[in-house]
Amino acid sequence: MTRISTAAASLLLLALAGGAASAQTADDAFGVWLNPENKSNVEFYKCGDGLCAKITKAVDGQTTDDKNPDPAKRNRPIVGLVIMENAKMSGANKWSGMLYNRADGKTYSGTIIVKSKEALDLSGCVALVICRTTTWTRVN
Repeated sequence: MTRISTAAASLLLLALAGGAASAQTADDAFGVWLNPENKSNVEFYKCGDGLCAKITKAVDGQTTDDKNPDPAKRNRPIVGLVIMENAKMSGANKWSGMLYNRADGKTYSGTIIVKSKEALDLSGCVALVICRTTTWTRVN
């Protein structure tokens, strides 16, 4: 191998190694994210060996969990409301669990897929067939 081809091979290996190091992991989900649908902020945080999520800011006027089907829970404040508990890692950059939707008071099968350090896809599914996915962005 000539010096030029050895140098080129070394640069290629460094580029490939750098690309692998920048791959997203499930832990990149931790932090505060903006829900694009209602502009609320949601914090994803470690709880036990899983992931939990709670609302930290709501700007759409909903102040209590008034859509909850359980009348005893309808006075719970929206800010601080836990919307996901103990989601489990289900891939290198993915979490799966149950997701509470404050807009309709229902709980759905949910997944979080980290797309980058600044974006994740959150999906909620009914009967694992009908799903809705939105892309959330990190709040700095």
